Amino acid sequence: MAAHEASAGEHATGSTARRMILGAQLRRLREQAAVSRSDAGYHIRASESKISRLELGRVGFKERDVADLLTLYGVGDPAERESFLRMVKESNQPGWWQKFNDYMPKWFDDYVGLEEAASRIQTYELQFVPGLLQTEDYARAVVTHGLPETASEAAEGRVALRMRRQKVLFRPNAPKLWAVIDESVLHRPIGGRKVHREQLDQLLELTSLPHISVQVVPYERSGYAAEGAFTLLRFAEPELPNIGYIEHIAGGLYLDRPDEIELIGRSLDRLAVDAETPDRSRQLLAKARAEG
Repeated sequence: MAAHEASAGEHATGSTARRMILGAQLRRLREQAAVSRSDAGYHIRASESKISRLELGRVGFKERDVADLLTLYGVGDPAERESFLRMVKESNQPGWWQKFNDYMPKWFDDYVGLEEAASRIQTYELQFVPGLLQTEDYARAVVTHGLPETASEAAEGRVALRMRRQKVLFRPNAPKLWAVIDESVLHRPIGGRKVHREQLDQLLELTSLPHISVQVVPYERSGYAAEGAFTLLRFAEPELPNIGYIEHIAGGLYLDRPDEIELIGRSLDRLAVDAETPDRSRQLLAKARAEG
């Protein structure tokens, strides 16, 4: 596996996460000032629904709007106002992934930004090796549906994006990654035997790192904890909620309601019980590699 390098200064909280933090702080100020969403919207010539979207960090901010809201909420301290307005500028800065916009769907943009900002990533996969752990050839086989020799420019762009995303695991303040995979993933020869063996080699190498853990759910306990693949992102910033993510054939679904996160947590608890330990899982990986 080629060496992965990322400079210490490369990482900062992504623009997606900054929007969410800023939105949460504005919501707190609005509630402290006892201002309704509709009144806040009227003050900046916008709808109540736009204030809701702003507070959830789902749309971009304008400096004028934030300045007007700060005035409405009684924030007059110049230093505090400047801190908020600086965050607006930072939240509107494009992330590194923007250069891949031509190759990725719009709904995936927020996920990449959140993944970049996460302090812990927990993921469950039944069919493939998780994207953050894939080799380039394995990723190309997945993206091209098993026809890598026909890879288009768009397909190569998606592969390049996946490889670039993996740098998050090799920066100085890398998130902890806990991946649970179905045992069938170890024996499904995506891309052919050579690609499959190289993928298993990479999994063995990556799981030797202290912040990356892979656990395998054996066949006899497979299929009980969850109906499909999902990811849970956790953040160090207290303003950011845990966010679940489920990808389907036509898009991605983001889950952040407490009841949704509770269900995901239950599934993760069951997976922790059903899966083999990390050490035993590495033994299974090595056995699959020897047999491959």
